[in-house]
Amino acid sequence: MYDGTLNTVSEKEVLEGTVIALNKREVVVDIGYKSDGIVSVNEFRYNPELKVGDKVDVYIESLEDKKGQMILSHKQARATRSWERVNESLDNSEIIKGFIKCRTKGGMIVDVFGIEAFLPGSQIDVKPIRDYDIYVGKTMEFKVVKINQEYRNVVVSHKALIEAELELQKKEIIAKLEKGQVLEGTVKNVTSYGVFMDLGGVDGLIHITDLSWGRISHPTEIVELDQKLNVVILDFDNDKKRIALGLKQLTPHPWDNLDAELKVGDKVKGKVVVIADYGAFVEIATGVEGLIHVSEMSWSQHLRSAQDFLKVGDEIEAAILTLDRDERKMSLGLKQLKTDPWNNIDTEFGVGSKHNATVRNFTNFGVFVEIAEGVDGLIHISDLSWTKKIKHPSEFTAIAEKIEVVVLDIDKNNRRLSLGHKQLEENPWDVFETIFTADSIHEGTVVDLMDKGGVIALPYGVEGFATPRHLVKEDGTKVKQDEKLDFKVIEFNKSAKRIIVSHSRIFEDVKRAENNAKRKTQPRSSKKPMRVMDNAEKTTLGDISELAALKTQMEAKEKKDK
Repeated sequence: MYDGTLNTVSEKEVLEGTVIALNKREVVVDIGYKSDGIVSVNEFRYNPELKVGDKVDVYIESLEDKKGQMILSHKQARATRSWERVNESLDNSEIIKGFIKCRTKGGMIVDVFGIEAFLPGSQIDVKPIRDYDIYVGKTMEFKVVKINQEYRNVVVSHKALIEAELELQKKEIIAKLEKGQVLEGTVKNVTSYGVFMDLGGVDGLIHITDLSWGRISHPTEIVELDQKLNVVILDFDNDKKRIALGLKQLTPHPWDNLDAELKVGDKVKGKVVVIADYGAFVEIATGVEGLIHVSEMSWSQHLRSAQDFLKVGDEIEAAILTLDRDERKMSLGLKQLKTDPWNNIDTEFGVGSKHNATVRNFTNFGVFVEIAEGVDGLIHISDLSWTKKIKHPSEFTAIAEKIEVVVLDIDKNNRRLSLGHKQLEENPWDVFETIFTADSIHEGTVVDLMDKGGVIALPYGVEGFATPRHLVKEDGTKVKQDEKLDFKVIEFNKSAKRIIVSHSRIFEDVKRAENNAKRKTQPRSSKKPMRVMDNAEKTTLGDISELAALKTQMEAKEKKDK
């Protein structure tokens, strides 16, 4: 009968017991077994008001130690009970309470049933949290969202509790939404591309382009966090639950308030707000912009970038070139505020006038230069030098270098000048004509050898040309690059600016002269006499021929008669 009054217990089991005694070191607990169990008093530090008669959970570590005493653990019982309780909460999607103990990397540590659970920062609330410390020490409701059984890790969420409720609110709000409807919202988050607004459970986005009629670099120029604003619904997507909002649409478009008297040709002041390669956008009033194309920034015809003339933030004055109020477009010009240099081209840049120009571009046939802004000209390759044979203009000058020129001709239709550089000096070929006469001999240096011949540097900076047969030395070898030799002029062409020279001709002429001299010194007796037929001999032979013909005729007649 006594044994029947005892509980059947086993080790590693959790049971409820009653405190029957306690002292400074131990707590005696009755679990209905034949002996009472002992629990260290340290395991009840969280409950300083523990007294005899209280019900507590205990974990049976050992039914009997060496002293015959049953060993219990209240701490282990709590942990086991807590783990079971946490798993039940996950299985049943139960809402539980927890105490936020402290911050940790990426979130918070929450005490749930005595177990330390992790609360990610993203799961604290539906809106971004800027200060985590305000939650430390608070007791809040949570849902268990994940448990790792192997590592006994628990993840909880407070956000999950309110999302379900918000989802119902969203459906109700979206069902009532209409395009053009004006709602009050609170700035929830600010990004570089726009502003997220809380419309009372539903989020909407104001794109940066819909914040202001004017250009802004960041939304913080217009709004700030937690600010309440009236916004208009521009569009929404029932499936994705995205709502596009607008702020600037609640104010009139600046073009509608543009001065009605403004017209093409008027001057306006504005600020450069955007720079592109093709031009600059100038804001003449908030939300009213005009484009200055790069071609309207200068009278110069050279292709350049708008950055060469303007930069963002410049305050400028420009002329209105086109104005379309319906399309809300305007084009402006800078060069129109300056006089077109071609209006006075004949007086300022007349034929024969000399100027300093800047080299802008090369072609195979010449150099394009700019004398002044909007005044361009071409120096033909043949007008660069009187003496040098230039294959390409880059041999003579370089881009962006200064070069002195003289105006040769004016083409108003194409807005271009014909220029010369060599004309700044007198034609040296008038003098060369008297120096490089035919058969004159000059020292020269072979500066270039080609298949067709060689270029010879002659005195006074002039060049001559010799064909391969004229580049053979007296010993039969060919002349070499950079070799200095004497050359004889065999042709001088002033109009073509061409000098043909020869090295071979020098010793060839000497030999020819020596041969002629030898012929003149030879005696006449050495010549063979020539046979001359006299007239008498010619006559005799003629007679013989005639007689022979007559004889033949007579013989033929005799045969006929017979």
